[in-house]
Amino acid sequence: MALFREFEAPPECPVFEPSWQDFSDPFGFIHRIREIAENTGICKIRPPQGWQPPFACDVRSFRFTPRIQRLNELEALTRVKLNFLDQIAKFWELQGCKLCFPHVERKLLDLYLLSKLVSAEGGFEVVCKEKRWSRISSRMGFPAGKGVGSLLRSHFERILYPYELFQTGVTLTDVDEGIGGGEEEGPDEDEEKERRAERRSPRRLKDEVSFFIDLYMCMACGRGDEEDRLLLCDGCDDSYHIFCLIPPLQDVPKGDWRCPKCVAECSKPREAFGFEQAVREYTLQSFGEMADHFKSDYFNMPVHMVPTELVEKEFWRLVSSIEEDVIVEYGADISSRDMGSGFPVRDGKRKLIGDEDEYASSGWNLNNMPVLEQSVLTHISGDISGMKVPWLYVGMCFSSFCWHIEDHWSYSINYLHWGEPKTWYGVPAHAAEQLESVMKKVAPELFDSQPDLLHQLVTLMNPNLLMEHGVPVYRTNQCAGEFIVTFPRAYHSGFNQGYNFAEAVNFCTADWLPIGTQCVAHYRRLQRYCVFSHEELVCKMAADPESLDVELAAAVVRELGDMIEEESRLRAAVQETGVLCSEQEVFELVPDDERQCWKCKTTCFLSALTCSCSPQRLVCLHHAAELCSCAASNKCLRFRYEQDEFPAMLYGVKSRAQSYDTWAKRVTEALAADNKSKRDLIELKVLLEDAEDRKYPENSLLRSLRDTVKEAETCSSVAQLLLSQKQRHRSVSLTVEELKVFVEQLYRLPCVISQARHVRELLESVQDFHERAQAALADETPDSGKLQALLELGSGLELELPELPRLKQELQQARWLDEVRLTLMEPQRLTLELMKRQIDSGVGLPPHHAVEKAMAELQELLTLSEHWEERARACLQARPRHSLLTLESIVMEAKNIPAYLPNVLALRDALHKAKEWTAKVEAIQNGSNYAYLEQLEGLLMRGRSIPVRLEALPQVESQVASARAWRERTARTFLKKNSTYTLLQVLSPRVDIGVYGSSKSKRKRVKELLEKERGLELDALSDLEDSVEDTRDPAAVVAAFKARERQELEAIHSLRAANLAKMALVERIEEVKFCLCRKTASGFMLQCELCRDWFHGACVPLPKAGSQKKLVSGSKESKFLCPLCQRSRRPRLETILSLLVSLQKLPVRLPEGEALQCLTERAMGWQDRARQALATDELSTALAKLSVLSQRMVELAAREKTEKIINAELQKAADIRETYGYDVKVCDESLHTRSTNTNPVAPRKQPRKTPLVPRSLEPPVLELSPAAKAQLEELMMEGDLLEVSLDETQHIWRILQATHPPSEDKFLQVMEVRYAVTVHALVSCVHALTSLICCAPAA
Repeated sequence: MALFREFEAPPECPVFEPSWQDFSDPFGFIHRIREIAENTGICKIRPPQGWQPPFACDVRSFRFTPRIQRLNELEALTRVKLNFLDQIAKFWELQGCKLCFPHVERKLLDLYLLSKLVSAEGGFEVVCKEKRWSRISSRMGFPAGKGVGSLLRSHFERILYPYELFQTGVTLTDVDEGIGGGEEEGPDEDEEKERRAERRSPRRLKDEVSFFIDLYMCMACGRGDEEDRLLLCDGCDDSYHIFCLIPPLQDVPKGDWRCPKCVAECSKPREAFGFEQAVREYTLQSFGEMADHFKSDYFNMPVHMVPTELVEKEFWRLVSSIEEDVIVEYGADISSRDMGSGFPVRDGKRKLIGDEDEYASSGWNLNNMPVLEQSVLTHISGDISGMKVPWLYVGMCFSSFCWHIEDHWSYSINYLHWGEPKTWYGVPAHAAEQLESVMKKVAPELFDSQPDLLHQLVTLMNPNLLMEHGVPVYRTNQCAGEFIVTFPRAYHSGFNQGYNFAEAVNFCTADWLPIGTQCVAHYRRLQRYCVFSHEELVCKMAADPESLDVELAAAVVRELGDMIEEESRLRAAVQETGVLCSEQEVFELVPDDERQCWKCKTTCFLSALTCSCSPQRLVCLHHAAELCSCAASNKCLRFRYEQDEFPAMLYGVKSRAQSYDTWAKRVTEALAADNKSKRDLIELKVLLEDAEDRKYPENSLLRSLRDTVKEAETCSSVAQLLLSQKQRHRSVSLTVEELKVFVEQLYRLPCVISQARHVRELLESVQDFHERAQAALADETPDSGKLQALLELGSGLELELPELPRLKQELQQARWLDEVRLTLMEPQRLTLELMKRQIDSGVGLPPHHAVEKAMAELQELLTLSEHWEERARACLQARPRHSLLTLESIVMEAKNIPAYLPNVLALRDALHKAKEWTAKVEAIQNGSNYAYLEQLEGLLMRGRSIPVRLEALPQVESQVASARAWRERTARTFLKKNSTYTLLQVLSPRVDIGVYGSSKSKRKRVKELLEKERGLELDALSDLEDSVEDTRDPAAVVAAFKARERQELEAIHSLRAANLAKMALVERIEEVKFCLCRKTASGFMLQCELCRDWFHGACVPLPKAGSQKKLVSGSKESKFLCPLCQRSRRPRLETILSLLVSLQKLPVRLPEGEALQCLTERAMGWQDRARQALATDELSTALAKLSVLSQRMVELAAREKTEKIINAELQKAADIRETYGYDVKVCDESLHTRSTNTNPVAPRKQPRKTPLVPRSLEPPVLELSPAAKAQLEELMMEGDLLEVSLDETQHIWRILQATHPPSEDKFLQVMEVRYAVTVHALVSCVHALTSLICCAPAA
């Protein structure tokens, strides 16, 4: 008995990977691999890549109830051990003792192994007598020298020995006689028992001398004494002394106790072992979740990461373990008829979509394989579940299928649709009986109770144990999408690595028929029921010979002949016994269970024997003597066919099989024909088609014919391709040697190929090409044209010519040389990159002296070009820059390089630009007038971009910087902050007179006018953008400026007249447009003193001289100029003169400078005219009078300020008295008097016309002559046009303010009244809103 060792995997079974052509014929392929695969019992078949049938089961409706499998009950030896331990435990339980299994050396003691070893050594007495316990300990694997033998003896004597005595049926008398051995020892034994009884029974229940009938008597000794040692059986009420039992008990058991008769129940045969069904019903999803959860929990890792080797070792460890009890579930033997097949089928239940129709008709579809034309099962009319109808299997980790062979020793095929692998073990057919004998030898107890145990699929045995006994075992892992084929009478078993779904079915081929006959005989010996009648199957095939495959027909002939011979012998033997009655019966119409032999359970078909004593009972002719003891005359022979029908049936099948011989003879002659008697390829094809139509066997002759036809067709196709004129469509390329071999092959074929002669001519053309190519390759200088022609000729031959690679190399060299020559002839396109590419392409060419010479020239030119390019680039990027002379020398030196050098060209262009720039600067500097700033800025920008050192560039930069600084200084002097005008526009006469810029359209118009003005000014003043040389004359600039002045005066006169005309439209004031916004008059408004238009206070900035309140009370108090009339800060003339002095020092002409000069001359001219006018008697007198009035106004203003302060103090005192209820005394009486005399209502202030006119006086203060007044107004208008501040403008303004034009009074009063009404309306609205707000909470 070997202890459990780590599992070692058996060798792998063969794996086959058929091509698509092989895969198209399932039985043909299996027949070809049978010779190899049947030696291992099982094999694996991987379909071609891409054969993946869709899973067709309805997952939602698929429900099943699995079987429950306890792993340690599956293995034969483990089950024997468990049964033995169950019997031991039951024995001691019936004895009233609870058995506790002992441990030795920290391991559970294997009582079964101990019992077997002691029994093998001769039994307990022999082992004790010869002291073999140490040997027993060593055989059980315990270490020596630890006294384990004595411990084993103690356990055996205490636990196993009583059970063995009981098993042998020994009684007390037998023990006394066997152990006593002589008359002398008997009394000693009796005395010892008596002494033992006395020790255990200190008092007696009855007196020895008193005589009465005991109520209970010991069934062993027949006495009723020592009742305290007397046991009463709880099962049958028999009584036994505890010392009379075998073995004797030490004490009275505490629990229930059974006598030896009752304990005999444990020796009864156990019920047949089988799998029980689970209670829960699963769907595929719920079963998969349970299976994955079990596996991941068991191995403590994701299911897909558990190695198959680990699962395999753990499985065999668990099935061999008594201590570990692992339970799994297996959905096995689920009929596809009920749940649907995993393969697509044409059952009309659902419409096939996509490629399902292709898989539904495939021969590898397990629904089709049993009923293929070559299959024997096709001729069985009924559907046999599991054989003709596939069964489905849903597995989980460790769920297993035990050792078994298929019904009727048929083939089986299993396909794993999806899921984790399934591990298989197989034993070939020649070792089937060996496996059975080993299992019976290792576990005889199981076969004693179940002789047909191996037919029940409930028993495993470790493959390692079988291999130790010489049984060949092979294994494999079946993955998803793979087939497993088991061969006839090949035992197989296995288990699942995890959750998966498989489908299996049986099939039978012609080679199975003799094996099927052997199986029926084997079943007859075992008295096992048949699944179908083998005789009926053979006769049914013989009845329709034309439907049979030739090979199958030949097998049927052999089987039918043997069957007829055996049937004739049996009938004759029955008739010799005296059976005279016979009757024909159509057995196929009788149900199978009604025509089974009463003795051997075989299904009868050809004949059977019945008797009138029991008409329902029949036997086959093999067991005719077993029917009954009645006379032979009472018995009747029932038969299916008459003896005369057998020869005709055999002849029909034989004719079908013999047609093959004639065909074979013709094929043999055709394949052996010589060159003179060769047949055409078409004749061989006809023979092949005849074989396929008649379904001749797939033997070596047919394969030779098929191979020959295939070879001939291939050669014909290759020859046709070689000879085809459509070279683009050729797909065959041969070497010269291959062409020679091909020609030889064509003439060696046993048939005629029409293209053979043309192929030979092609070979001759190839040889001619070889000679010409050798001559071309011998030339000194490669000729691209000649080489190209040869390449085209060689490529057209569609052969792998050895000269072609060399010709291609030579052609590449020739083309490269041609390209280099053409490139060197055009230096303007010979760039550095092009030279590098050509050198790189030349480097990859095979060596040639012409190529090497050209490479050297190119490399030298490239090096020289890169040198000068680098020098030119350095010059272009040099800081400081190089002079003209240095760069000219570099350009001259690089001029003769025959290549395109962009840096050298850029340097040459820079030199050209530098010379032009220098010449232009010199021309400007040598001219009669200075250049404009814009001209110098353009020259400066161009000069800075030239990568050459320009001597005049610093001078130009200095001049430009000085001019820009002067312009910026002048702009800060004149321009307002955020001014929209340029300096040139401010200094030049206005062109936007009469244009208002409030809306986008008006701003756009102003912009157009300003651009027009700027264009005119540039045209007139400088014309820098078009032609600087044409405006060198300053006189033309002055003349243009004067012309613009005249236009400005004309425009302002027209504008003033138009704006003054608005004052006459007081009655229609709502129609008149004012201000920048060009809207009607509203609110507070101001009148411009220059353009005479009115402006809203919200649209223009207020004058700095006073607030809005002051302006409302007296609009003539401050001088107001609108933003369109006062465009600049208007600096004083002294400031402008300092700017002109700075301008004179600049060697640059500025349009702004010329405009400033003209403006200054205009201002000084106006100043002279104003002084002359003011120097007249009339105006000088007016100025003196205004001075006196101005002094009075100052004094009056001081008194008004003092009065204002006093009134404010009095008002505060009055507020205090009114608040606190008492009078405040005023210390200053004069002040009090003054306050009491003061009018409580402040007098209306007179509008202040001018700072020189007191408020108490109404203008006009002065009276001037109309001529003088007109002269002053004209001067005032011209002075306001000047963007210069002059004292004379103030003098003239003071005089004109002293004279009030009567025409303005009415318009001014209307404007004031409108403003007052507007203010009053606003105040009324505010009061009304305040009242509403105050009243809101009360409401």
